[in-house]
Parts: sequence; C-alpha cells; structure tokens
Amino acid sequence: MEVKQERIIAYCLAAVMLVMGVVCYAAFPEKTPEEPVRIMLKSTGGNVLFDHKEHVAESGYEIACVDCHHDIENEGDKPSACGECHLPDDEEESPKRSDAFHSQCKTCHEEGGGPVDCAQCHAM
Repeated sequence: MEVKQERIIAYCLAAVMLVMGVVCYAAFPEKTPEEPVRIMLKSTGGNVLFDHKEHVAESGYEIACVDCHHDIENEGDKPSACGECHLPDDEEESPKRSDAFHSQCKTCHEEGGGPVDCAQCHAM
C-alpha cells in the first residue's frame, strides 16, 4: 500500500472513532447523583472543598442528614441550600453562613478528631 492510501485509511478511521465517541458520550451520559459528591464552599478566607460523600457514606463518617441539614422535617425530604437562609452578611434572623459553618463543622471536628485549624479546611 502507498503512504497516501495509508494516511487516508488512518484519517477515516480516526474520524469514525471520533464520531462514535461523541455519539456514545451524548447518548449515554453519566447520571447525576442525588447526593452531591463534593461541594466547593466559597469563602474570602480561602475556599473549602467539602467531601459530602465521605461524610454521609457508609464507608465514611455516616453522619445523618439532619445533623447538618436542620431544615429537614421528614425522611426523604430534600434539604434547602444553606445559602437560602444563611446569607453571607445576614445579621437579622439567622447566623451568617460562615458562622453557621464554623459552628457546625468545627464543633463536630473537635468532637470527632477532624481538622480544626483554618488552613486544613481553607486550602484552596
């Protein structure tokens, strides 16, 4: 076979594989999990990457949903986002979001042996 014919075959094969990859990716997307895997908590003191799956999974810390999401009334209810009530600069009714996270997370970490120094969580 000539080099020109080999190149044409290689390009056609690459094009077919590219089209197949795009079609398969579009046709069989990975389903979004019901519970988030990780959550990026934005902060002026450095962002915190919270591993939600590790905190709730059976292989992790097995923390109950209501331990953090205090607005859940019935089993199976979907919790509200923390930022819906705990606003960054809110001093009226509910504590600020940063105060709520620090209170919730640091208290649990102090009792359970998790990180409590700022730089251990605010790493990003």
